[in-house]
Amino acid sequence: MLPTRRTLLKAATLLIPNATLAQARDLTQAQAEGPFYPTQIPLDADADLVQVEGKSRPATGIVSHLTGRVLDQNGCPIQNAIVEIWQCDAFGAYHHPLDRGNIAEAEFQGYGYTQSGNSGHYRFRTIRPVSYPGRTPHIHVKVSKSGMNGLTTQLYVEGEPKNQKDFLFNRIPEEKREGVLAMFPGSEAESETVVPVFDIIVGQTIACA
Repeated sequence: MLPTRRTLLKAATLLIPNATLAQARDLTQAQAEGPFYPTQIPLDADADLVQVEGKSRPATGIVSHLTGRVLDQNGCPIQNAIVEIWQCDAFGAYHHPLDRGNIAEAEFQGYGYTQSGNSGHYRFRTIRPVSYPGRTPHIHVKVSKSGMNGLTTQLYVEGEPKNQKDFLFNRIPEEKREGVLAMFPGSEAESETVVPVFDIIVGQTIACA
């Protein structure tokens, strides 16, 4: 099997000094925030969107352990960045008053945030995104930190046929699309073995530790 562009890029970065990595890394493509960013942050807004405090059962959907790193354009980890995600529930509804009267499943948190660690890593427990009328499956992602240029983007499911007809996905230049794709588990049996990885590369330069 021929190596993918992503594999070749990762191999190349091992051979390039840190000072020149900016030429080898593509910045994560910015995308619209969309109309469904929460009007009010939920009381339970941690990194586990599947289990809401006070609910007796977990959310419907295929559990997905989304992980990755926040990096600058040279590949240096950015720590203490706020990473937010929000998405519709397994039935295609958002926790938002503009979405059919806020009918989303109460057992699904819908929004969560965490902070990147010393190595830039972050992690969420959520569900595999699903489609709703007019959109391919996706997760909204926002990264921010004081003194840093923030980024809002959307993460898509690798191999999803509906991507090819999605108007926002197709606004991304074809050669940049791989940077906003991740492989999600296709069933509950794969939830612990297929882990979507999304490294977020912001247009920032910091001093590596």
